[in-house]
Amino acid sequence: MMKKLKGVGPIGAGAMILLALSAAAAVTRMGTSLPTTRNSITIASGSNRAASQATYTAKASINSSGIGDDSRTEGSFAAFDFASGTRLPEKATVSLGNATFKPGVNVAYVPLTLDRPTPNTIIIRLVTVNGSGAGAAKSGTHYRTVDTVAIFRPGDPLRQTIAVPIVAAQEGQQFLLKMRETPWGGLQGQSAAIITADGNAAATAMATGIFRAPRTFAATGTLQFTLEKETHKRSAEGGWNRWATSLSHGRTQIANEETGLYLDSSVFPGVEGPVYWSNKGLVLHSQKLKTPIYHEGRSWHYGASVLDGRHYLATQIGYGQYEWEAKMPDRRGAWPAFWLISTSGWPPEIDVYEGFGQQSYWDFDRHVAHTIHGGANVARTFQRGMVIQTDQAYGWSGYSQDFHRFAIDIQRDYITWFIDGKESYQSVNPFRGFRWYPIMDVAVKTGGAYDDGSGDMIIRSLNIHSAP
Repeated sequence: MMKKLKGVGPIGAGAMILLALSAAAAVTRMGTSLPTTRNSITIASGSNRAASQATYTAKASINSSGIGDDSRTEGSFAAFDFASGTRLPEKATVSLGNATFKPGVNVAYVPLTLDRPTPNTIIIRLVTVNGSGAGAAKSGTHYRTVDTVAIFRPGDPLRQTIAVPIVAAQEGQQFLLKMRETPWGGLQGQSAAIITADGNAAATAMATGIFRAPRTFAATGTLQFTLEKETHKRSAEGGWNRWATSLSHGRTQIANEETGLYLDSSVFPGVEGPVYWSNKGLVLHSQKLKTPIYHEGRSWHYGASVLDGRHYLATQIGYGQYEWEAKMPDRRGAWPAFWLISTSGWPPEIDVYEGFGQQSYWDFDRHVAHTIHGGANVARTFQRGMVIQTDQAYGWSGYSQDFHRFAIDIQRDYITWFIDGKESYQSVNPFRGFRWYPIMDVAVKTGGAYDDGSGDMIIRSLNIHSAP
């Protein structure tokens, strides 16, 4: 979510990475716009995610590309020079491979491979497509439609196979398996595989590598902070025992094209309370102002809201876990986020949750963004993350309808994101030795009526655990 320090370059919270769903340009919260545990794996088929199952064992094998099914990424980045958080390993490229199966079998296996160990989670959306011409295989008649996702996490083997149920394919019939778009978190290699019934060729074998199960969130550090109404304090600039209602560089984000002024009723008397407690929790309220406010040489027509922990010592940790429980806004033009900034300055930055309501494609109930930003001295050198359609990837949704838990576990080797206690994303940690403070806010980026739905983010809980 990059925001901009007054008079200097970008610093941030929440990169807008529109990987597969929208434009390739990326905007961050704190700055200007910039170019752009083991178990079996279940492969979903259609709407039934348990319809086709591929189980991976410890047996290693080598496929035609020379990649072993049990080739793994564990330890692959132990020697990588992250250059104090300014460098990150390259993305892996994901490729589909052509496949063959014997007429008369009830399943065909299609290989999906990485060209290198992945430093972060990769999610691939896949769908079968009917063949063409005289040898065309048709869904329902010759094979069953597969519309699924495949996931590679750091530490996984470099090869897996997608199981496609076969009905009654005849010799020489063909159909396709395609990537719906560029893989989330990775690069796209061969994006379509031709699947052929061939009695004379060796059938493509099921992969046999062991994949890591998704993690379940568990706080392993010592509880250091709990958000409570009775002890909650805030002020314009914050302090060692209170939140700030401003960002480190002020109350505006002109370079980020935000149209909302970050409000505090003690600074701007008469405005609707930008932060208040309700019977549901702590409310961060964004709004279209009834009367514009003249501030720093211009009139502001919208009010944004922020709580910044830059001086709040109890909210700052090096390693450990942050866990928020919140209900998101759903108003077009709202830009909510939970993000972490280094206490030594931006970058680095970790975006735990970000919602791009200023983007026409964004659905607050289905989309979640996770991102990291690296660099030094107010200059970003990389950003990496993804926008996830969590209903398609994991079957999760409803983030503006009810409260959900968004958590992050920062360890020396990996950073892992969780939604409602289940792993949603993971990245190798390039920020070893840094210390973090949290920011939660609802920015505004619109010129319209800003009156649909709700512009409020409600926080029901925040727990912070510090680990050695």
